Amino acid sequence: MLDYKQPIETGDIPDDGADFDVIVVGGGPGGSAAAAYNAMNGCKVLLIEKGTWPRDKPCGDAVGGKSLSHAKELGVLELIDESPHYVVDSIVFGSANGSEVRVMLPKEAYEKQGLQSGYSLPREQFDYLMFHKCQEIVRENGGSVIQGFTVTEVTVEGKGEGGRITGVKGNFGRNSPEELVFNSALTIGAGGYNCPVSRTITLDVFDEPHRDDDHFCGGYREYWDNVEGLEGNEGQIEIHFVDEVIPGYFWLFPVGEGVVNVGIGMLISEEREAKKKGGWRGLKKTQEWLIREHPRFKERFANSKMVPGSGKGWQLPFGSPRKNPPSHQPRRGAMAGAMTVGDAASLVDPFSGEGIGNALLSAKLTSKHFDKDLHSSGFTSEAAEAYMDELWAILGKELTNSKTLQKMMKWKRLTNWFIKKANRKKEIGTIMSEMIASKEAQTELWNPWFLFKTIVLP
Repeated sequence: MLDYKQPIETGDIPDDGADFDVIVVGGGPGGSAAAAYNAMNGCKVLLIEKGTWPRDKPCGDAVGGKSLSHAKELGVLELIDESPHYVVDSIVFGSANGSEVRVMLPKEAYEKQGLQSGYSLPREQFDYLMFHKCQEIVRENGGSVIQGFTVTEVTVEGKGEGGRITGVKGNFGRNSPEELVFNSALTIGAGGYNCPVSRTITLDVFDEPHRDDDHFCGGYREYWDNVEGLEGNEGQIEIHFVDEVIPGYFWLFPVGEGVVNVGIGMLISEEREAKKKGGWRGLKKTQEWLIREHPRFKERFANSKMVPGSGKGWQLPFGSPRKNPPSHQPRRGAMAGAMTVGDAASLVDPFSGEGIGNALLSAKLTSKHFDKDLHSSGFTSEAAEAYMDELWAILGKELTNSKTLQKMMKWKRLTNWFIKKANRKKEIGTIMSEMIASKEAQTELWNPWFLFKTIVLP
């Protein structure tokens, strides 16, 4: 079993001016996977990580079936199975009025697809295992991996439709100011919501919006020991829509060994509206109040202790559709010489906040659209358009539906009624379960007749 608290040896640093088929900026799950998939496709890859392993990444820590399928392809799932983790068999949804419904995950539906229903484990652990395995794949295929390297500039030739990204410049921090330059036919941005590749594409090359607070979520997370009702290494995760957080939610996600990821998330635009109205505590203080004072949670935390230093905040860019170019996509995710994946491409699910699955899906898709021989003179704008088209064809309906669900959560009475109804009517729980694994079931949710007969009729 790998010790995820230990450093990862990644070999020699490439020479200044070195050429690669693919450069990947960011060593999280999306970046690690993109590097590995392209390396397995015969490319000479440079994988760049700003941090140094081990390192933490604040998140809800749930890893769904979509993510685990890619982990299996990359040889990471067996490493996860060998390490401590929590097996998720269900999701509990709680409404503001105290109603709850437990939705069992569709184990059989996943097994038919050769998938697991879901795990939960700290991102520090999951990301470590992903990076460890993927960097091995990169190096075994003639590539290089560097840690502690900050990209200070994404190199660009031209502007707008005539522009092309050609590589990156950067250094190893203030103590090593010497700048190194690396060149590539393709640069993949996987550096999170503020990724330098994504910022270069949107702001510098196309003069398009990079950020919209109506599509950005603020999150805050802590780890707690011994939360009542969440003991053991298999069972439920919980999502609660409470008055103080709507239209966001409060979550309780066990990660194994008696530890629970406790967090809160809310649209940044909604946070700002709450501040204007007065009385808004902020995410950290609101979570503290929920744990210590809320009648539904205070007894469950009465004998619990927070893991010291585990409180961290971050931001998530949602993959909800919007009107700015390119048509209907969250933001421009590719151009000549570059593609983006995961958070850098704004692909986080607007309802659940889950982003790893879409990050890994987009990572694999980059290897489909880049051909080192065909694109030896540079990844083309036509190929970039094809990547964005296919990415949205795969994820568009799912993200649009999720955005609709997110909007519904603003209507407290509707949420209360729906969860109460789902708790009483087995058919609603069944379709909610199937939605998690089935695109067809997700589509059915928006059928008016289905809604009427399933939800309204007795």
